[in-house]
Amino acid sequence: MELSSIIPHIEALVFASDKPLPVADLVELLNNAMAFIDDRATEDQVEAAVNAIKEKYDAEFYAFGLMESGGGWQFLTKPEYHKTIAQLNGDKYLKKLSVASIETLSIIAYKQPVTKSEIELIRGVNCDYAVQKLLEKELVIISGRKEDAVGKPLLYSTSKNFMDYFGINSADDLPKIKEILNQEIVEATKIEREEDKDESKKAEESEETEPAEKVIKNESDEDEKQNPDEAP
Repeated sequence: MELSSIIPHIEALVFASDKPLPVADLVELLNNAMAFIDDRATEDQVEAAVNAIKEKYDAEFYAFGLMESGGGWQFLTKPEYHKTIAQLNGDKYLKKLSVASIETLSIIAYKQPVTKSEIELIRGVNCDYAVQKLLEKELVIISGRKEDAVGKPLLYSTSKNFMDYFGINSADDLPKIKEILNQEIVEATKIEREEDKDESKKAEESEETEPAEKVIKNESDEDEKQNPDEAP
């Protein structure tokens, strides 16, 4: 099947969809829509078409591009135009998660599936409200129950909306804890070096000022010796 014949259909599907479309879904939708029997589109062909579309919209004169996020492909506005879009939508896209929600969501993302009591054990505070808000925003889902625990508590995991919200395709794309810690160490080292530089600079400036003060004082002492009868 010619790529030129399926590219427009894939563009239309991605454009019209309100959620990211994986390649497998694109293959099924494409073949169903065009009623192919003998000459069905394959995943390889669809992937090649997707890459061609992505390359097309990567050009700088397009304000949006085809991006893989949330486990599938979708058209998204490029980062440099986010501020402009915010003017159209008011505060809708400027709202951020609270610190409590971010902490709770981080624990769920890295420890999933996890129970509420396990989250509270790590955070050290009650997390009922934070978990409820994350469920309402559809960033987390109830993924089952912990059968081997007393009372079989609910288990929480991140959702597809979570991946879409943060622009990742799976939990494997999350930054590794070790990488984050290493980055924090690097940043802390930079701050310490800057502080050391500031202290050194202040010390140098102090040393440069001190001799001048001594000279002035010495000159004043000499004048007093030469004119002992003059009033100060």
